[in-house]
Amino acid sequence: MAQKTELKSLGYEIFIAVLSVISIFNLIVNLFVKDPDLYNVFIIMNSIYSIIFLGDFTYRLLTAPSKSNYFFRQFGWADLLASLPFEQTKILRVFRLVRVYRLMRKVGPKTILDTLVKDRAGSALIVLLLMGFFVLEFGSFAILKAEQGNPDANIKNASDAIWYTMVTISTVGYGDRFPTTDWGRIIGGLIIIVGVGIFGTFTGYLANLFLSPQKKEDA
Repeated sequence: MAQKTELKSLGYEIFIAVLSVISIFNLIVNLFVKDPDLYNVFIIMNSIYSIIFLGDFTYRLLTAPSKSNYFFRQFGWADLLASLPFEQTKILRVFRLVRVYRLMRKVGPKTILDTLVKDRAGSALIVLLLMGFFVLEFGSFAILKAEQGNPDANIKNASDAIWYTMVTISTVGYGDRFPTTDWGRIIGGLIIIVGVGIFGTFTGYLANLFLSPQKKEDA
């Protein structure tokens, strides 16, 4: 049975760390975004991050060697508060970066790099997921910004923009939302190209996961 530790796998820690950085960046950007529709893009994405961070807190609490030590001494209380849907507590996500700093000091950057290079499938999945979140957030923001000035646009608010980007990334392409401006079409084309790459990589990862023969454990 694997030993329970506060720090999880390198890939998992990196994934949560990058999402934490993006969410903190959102909080800073929100201070300067005055348009309510553009502002709502970050609000919706922060809600998605809050759900992920709440799941991360639950996972860490359940697998911690000492639940009280994790909650009171290892910033578990900050993980919980930062996962709640309140703007005032989201800044506590900086404590997650402290955990990453401890991870870097414990294993070293070279060990992290070597591990990611060896586990190419896992590393590809991490990059895939992070690219998906990155494109969903900033692609939605960019397409909404480009379409706002056109009175005939059908991407008019944050919900429309996120729906369009999500459908485009998944290569479903319902066609109910589409860009009507030149800049919007350029951004939409980039989202399509990246979406095909993400979807294709994810399909290859799943095929490799389910179809490749399992390695036999040493006796």
